Amino acid sequence: MRMRSLTATGGITVILMLIFSMPAQAAIPALDLDQYQHTATHLLPPGDFSQNPATLNAHEVSAVTYNWDNNTLFVVGDEGGNLLEVTLEGEEISKMAIIGFNDPEGLTYVGNGGLVLVEERNRDAYYINYQAGGFLFKNNLTPVDLGGFVDNIGLEGISYDPRDDSFITVKEKLPQEVNLNQLDFNNGTAQTNSLFTPILGVADIADVQVLATVSDYTDSAEADNLLLVSQESSLLMKVDRNGNLLGQFDLSGLSSSAEGVTIDPWGTIYIVAENGSNPTLYVLSPPQEVAEDIPFLPLWGLLVLSGLFGLQGRRGS
Repeated sequence: MRMRSLTATGGITVILMLIFSMPAQAAIPALDLDQYQHTATHLLPPGDFSQNPATLNAHEVSAVTYNWDNNTLFVVGDEGGNLLEVTLEGEEISKMAIIGFNDPEGLTYVGNGGLVLVEERNRDAYYINYQAGGFLFKNNLTPVDLGGFVDNIGLEGISYDPRDDSFITVKEKLPQEVNLNQLDFNNGTAQTNSLFTPILGVADIADVQVLATVSDYTDSAEADNLLLVSQESSLLMKVDRNGNLLGQFDLSGLSSSAEGVTIDPWGTIYIVAENGSNPTLYVLSPPQEVAEDIPFLPLWGLLVLSGLFGLQGRRGS
């Protein structure tokens, strides 16, 4: 059976349909802190330190982490009392009373309602299964020792890397440390190795966030990089895993007490600061990707179109 051939016009139509129905293919940009902008400031639920610990809410907020299951944030204050789930605008959704914790400074989400919290002075890590409206007693949990007791210069931050279930932790100062950890919460054990010795010219390190949780970076070298925040130097930094500084964002115009950092899958950064009795959430947004909605026209498509339009021109002459 002889098949009917396409006309030039029909061929152009089909090719256009094939090409423009292809998914967009845009180059994934690296995270460039120089291009970020402060786009929003939100007050977090305040607390009253003079009252029962259950009323502390985000008093002296010290840590924040992104919940990718609910598209929300978790925050905790270094006086303990409550673990709060809030919207991306800082509004309270729910809370869980946490009893007996001593100076919780680091918090990271690990999925399915699970979080890991670290205490600064004791340098212990705890796995927490978040239950809205629930109560959690520290004595009922198995601690994982990450270095033994120190004064107010201990663990300030922790961040979970879902690629290999590892954790990055930071020690504030004297000395500053950035460590890679494998944590076993069933047996209460840890394997800890120095990732690099920080020589970044900042007075302290207050928190850390891996970039592996940003969906665009999952299969790129950018996933290995980290965000570090310095409270005393009011600086947000991007570094690689050798400790090289790759970029920075000056926080001095926002707060002198920024202590926590996290990032969502689209690259929006969230910073928390205690700001006295006014715990605050700051939002830093990446530049908009104007090309994300423009279809990608591959080279072969351009060549085919060029040939077809040339054929159409010859037939019409």
